[in-house]
Amino acid sequence: MSIYAIGDLHLPGGDDKPMDVFGSHWEGHWDKIRTDWRERVTGEDVVLIPGDISWAMQLEHARNDLEEIAELPGTKVMLRGNHDYWWSSLTRVR
Repeated sequence: MSIYAIGDLHLPGGDDKPMDVFGSHWEGHWDKIRTDWRERVTGEDVVLIPGDISWAMQLEHARNDLEEIAELPGTKVMLRGNHDYWWSSLTRVR
């Protein structure tokens, strides 16, 4: 088992804010992260995600981002970041 950490994913929250607005070097950032994740992380590993997961403002808009993370291998441990406005309570997120 390995433990990984990745923060500040800033997923688009329903394509409302892709990261490439910050420059061309951000184009496809989530695709690059997913590819690397699948190459490194196994089902026995743990991935810590310490916040700023999605730009979404409401949980319904973050749902796709969360589902895409859930499809990746490993057990994920997520914390709420200062930009995770959609995370109003842990019960709702679960």
